[in-house]
Amino acid sequence: MSKGLAQRLKLYSELLKLEHTIFALPFVLSSILLLMKELPSPKKILFIVLSAIFARTLGMALNRLLDLPYDAQNPRTKVWHHASGLVKKPELLAIIVLSGSLFVLTCALINRLALMLSPIVILLLIFYPLAKRLTYFPHFVLGLVYFLIPLAVDVALNERISTVALLLGLAMSTWVSGFDILYSLQDYEFDKKVGLKSIPVRFGIVGAIRFARVLHFLTFLSLLLLAGTFEKTPYIYLVGLLLLSMFLIYEHRLIKPHDLSKLNKAFFTVNGWISVLFFFVVLLEKLLNQ
Repeated sequence: MSKGLAQRLKLYSELLKLEHTIFALPFVLSSILLLMKELPSPKKILFIVLSAIFARTLGMALNRLLDLPYDAQNPRTKVWHHASGLVKKPELLAIIVLSGSLFVLTCALINRLALMLSPIVILLLIFYPLAKRLTYFPHFVLGLVYFLIPLAVDVALNERISTVALLLGLAMSTWVSGFDILYSLQDYEFDKKVGLKSIPVRFGIVGAIRFARVLHFLTFLSLLLLAGTFEKTPYIYLVGLLLLSMFLIYEHRLIKPHDLSKLNKAFFTVNGWISVLFFFVVLLEKLLNQ
């Protein structure tokens, strides 16, 4: 690989924050463990994981392209590669076409139903960056994307949508919507100035933090209800859920209406640990109850 190509790929990775795939992938793997009737083939697991990676890449690239007029003005984002001109529009379009095509292809390789449902995911990924122009609740559009992840895994594995998938979807959607609200706090003043909509803009910083707390309580409640679907009493899972709830509480203790300086720590570090912890708890529960 030439040095120039390696540098371009590094720019793309930084722009699309590929390392933050850690938010979604552990939940994808957890969904596989919780929804599988028998161990899927390595090929099917690979296609499910790849489809999630391609969908996230597509969503991030669409977000960067459609938000470009605002990102170029926002003091927080104007130094980002697309806003500063390091990554050009044609390059973003190429990433969108490539990741979108690969997403549809991997869905087709999973099964016919997954292929038929793939356009819904793509439409939601397009709508999310546009939603802040239309509604004060764009965070729930992103939440809906994550709600579909365990449903998609159930479709991929079993060609159905079960109660387990719905509870997992509800947990993921409220978790993501909640931390997306918290993340949007840092653009509160800019969004108000340019007319973009969000829950912080509509309800203020204090109101937005309360919204996020309610959503994360619903995350905990959904995961607690999920315990009732286990064949045996899931002691490991319940202990893990207690630890997960402590991470959520810690996340909210880091964010105060008058002090948002620890917001990035709450968003990136704590949420990364939450998703990884959930996966290992589910894995351990499965291994000990074989």
